[in-house]
Amino acid sequence: MKFGRKSIKNAAESRSRRREEADGRAICAAKSALSPRWLRSRSAAGFTLAEVLAALLFMAIVIPVALEAMHIASRAGSVAVRKTEAARVAERVLNESIVTTNWNGGSAQSGTVIEGAQQFAWTLRNESWNLDPSVSTLRLLSVEVAYSAQGLQRSVRLSTVVDSATSTNSTQ
Repeated sequence: MKFGRKSIKNAAESRSRRREEADGRAICAAKSALSPRWLRSRSAAGFTLAEVLAALLFMAIVIPVALEAMHIASRAGSVAVRKTEAARVAERVLNESIVTTNWNGGSAQSGTVIEGAQQFAWTLRNESWNLDPSVSTLRLLSVEVAYSAQGLQRSVRLSTVVDSATSTNSTQ
């Protein structure tokens, strides 16, 4: 067997070419194994019409429900704010009446209070408290404050028990 320089050189080049091709195939195989399938195929590069329509349908259902929930929360918040203001007015009227003993004058009093931009009508009632028959000097004072919220008339009522004997003795 005769080997010339050219045949040894050709054999060496052929081996290095095969080695490079094998290395290239191995690199491509490793890349394709690591990348997801949708990155490898060009036909699945975007969304299908069915996926887009499903997303639009989902948004058409969710957005109105979310907006209605926000509207209900807003209404509940404004009712709560008005109720808090009315309770504050009722507490102030009740405390002022106890301190000044205005409640001894009659059975019912009424008036209006302006707090912020709202006007609140209040009524103070003085009734006997008959839970303990041995003590007839106890009186039930109740303040009811009317207010409007969301177009409806509402009211808050606060009550306390006072002893009419101690309040008349303290003013003499």
